[in-house]
Formats: sequence, C-alpha cells, structure tokens
Amino acid sequence: MVKNNSFENRFEVDVDGALALLEYKLRDDTITFLHTEVPEKAEGKGIGGQLAKAGLEYARENQLKVAPLCSFVAGYIKRHPEYADLVAEHYRARIR
Repeated sequence: MVKNNSFENRFEVDVDGALALLEYKLRDDTITFLHTEVPEKAEGKGIGGQLAKAGLEYARENQLKVAPLCSFVAGYIKRHPEYADLVAEHYRARIR
C-alpha cells in the first residue's frame, strides 16, 4: 500500500523491508515528481506504477498541476493518457 509521507516529500511503499519511493516537491499549485526508486528485488512487479498512480491521483484530488521531471512518471503518463490533463503546459513535451 502506497503512503504519502509528506514530511519527507515522497510517496513510499515497503517492499519486504526495503523502501520504494517517488520523491516530489510541492510548490503553489504544482507537484513536481523528481525521482522514482524501486529496490532491485522488487523491480518488474509494478511497484513503480503503483507509486506513479498514487502521486497522480493525489495531484488530481488536490487540483494540482504536474511537472513530470522524473522520466518514469513521464513514461507512465504516456502509457496512461487519462493523466495527461494534469501535466502543466510547460512540461507537455515530456509526455509526447
């Protein structure tokens, strides 16, 4: 289960004692996704996708624009165009 650790500015999930995370920066009405990290033993199990989805759903629920500086999140949005409307205009080229 993905948890928003707002104190550390990251979404996180425990994977058998290891931490998978999506770091973000929140400023005004924009959430900037910076970095996704999944432990090697958990790669290929959809954990990164769970983190990206949780972050994007958080953005939607809080009416935030998204700056997908993290290439994983940008790729996730490309594969899930239902989140494209969240991307701030300045960052739309990253998801094309």
